[in-house]
Amino acid sequence: MPVTPSGAGRYAPSPSGDLHFGNLRTAVLAWLFARRSGRRFLLRVEDIDTQRSSTESAERQIEDLLTLGLDFDGEVWAQRDRYPAYEAAVEELRSRGLVYECYCSRREIREASGAPHILPGCYPGTCRDLDDVTRERRRAELSADGRVPALRLRAEVTEWTVHDHYAGEYTGEVDDLVLRRGGQCPDWAYNLAVTVDDAAQGVDQVVRGRDLLSSAPRQAYLAHLLGYPEVGYVHVPLVLGPEGKRLAKRDGAVTLRQMLEGESVGEVRARIARSLGVTGVSGMDELVELFDPAQLPAGDVMWVAPHDDPGGCR
Repeated sequence: MPVTPSGAGRYAPSPSGDLHFGNLRTAVLAWLFARRSGRRFLLRVEDIDTQRSSTESAERQIEDLLTLGLDFDGEVWAQRDRYPAYEAAVEELRSRGLVYECYCSRREIREASGAPHILPGCYPGTCRDLDDVTRERRRAELSADGRVPALRLRAEVTEWTVHDHYAGEYTGEVDDLVLRRGGQCPDWAYNLAVTVDDAAQGVDQVVRGRDLLSSAPRQAYLAHLLGYPEVGYVHVPLVLGPEGKRLAKRDGAVTLRQMLEGESVGEVRARIARSLGVTGVSGMDELVELFDPAQLPAGDVMWVAPHDDPGGCR
């Protein structure tokens, strides 16, 4: 196996509930890609969403990952401890004229982004070039309601290209993405936090679900502006629920704790391994030796409850 001693991969779940089969499968893939390439493997708790995250959920997720047989290098990072780093990154961008306040509500953004000349899902730039008088008025209006404006990146490009292990060269849209959310709870935005933390931890390989591929150009562009090294991406197929949508906890007994009510840990690991194209293994040491990234099934995996199908997926 090739060795990259200074590099790292990571798994970074949001602690808003127990991990389900799809989350666990992605975690195993991230661990496999890191271990096969000689990288360190890190765990980070992405708890910047203060409205949904909980310490209890984070502890349960860590326990589940350890139970499954994953191991991690170094201390577990929590984003709630990283706010000064995010502030410093924003100040760096602000000093170069790359940050502006945004006073738009979600409804205003939704309505404006529906215009024919606006790319779907992209911020239309409503507050980008407001004059000082208008900014002061809008800021005062928000303050009267106990709210603060969001902070956005003043992007200088409309698209950016990244390299993905499976998708190859991928070019996606870049807009004036949010750096800090506004309102009454001004949390730091995911795209900023994940970019700053990956650089700080020396992460050079990001393995995650392919539904997040479209966000990679935004994060890579932000990293470029901050002078961070490029990251290699590996966006992997998803596990889908019975309705053909990304698997969710509402789809039934899909969390590890629920599965262990009728299966052993080894059986759950074997089921994950089969979904990766590897059979006849129950231990993680065996799996890391037999897993071949080139043989990973290209299609999404359909979840089937264990009592309906011993394989648990197809």
